[in-house]
Amino acid sequence: MLLSTDIWVGALIRRAELGGAFAMIARKGDARAGAVLVKVVDRRAGVARLYSEATRGDGERFWMQPVRSAFEPDLDAYAERAARIDPDVWVVEIEDREGRHFLTEAVEADAKTTGGL
Repeated sequence: MLLSTDIWVGALIRRAELGGAFAMIARKGDARAGAVLVKVVDRRAGVARLYSEATRGDGERFWMQPVRSAFEPDLDAYAERAARIDPDVWVVEIEDREGRHFLTEAVEADAKTTGGL
């Protein structure tokens, strides 16, 4: 049984806070079944990453980077486009000095990115 999105997002935020990061809901979507985007910002290093849920052919859920950029405005623009297409999407922002995402599912290996905030 899958968790509703609001409960899953709350757990992600709690994991981030317990790890010493700051996390917040930047955009609230459908409480039961909205898709989630997770933006991770490391201001000290000047990089940001965006993660999006995906499902492999075998049904395994994982996270991928839909934008190959470390520029925060590029990530925000992608999230805005996603919200126009899917008004149920959630956006969670995590600020962490170590750039951790706090996701527990498999995460696609970080792609090479260029630039900073």
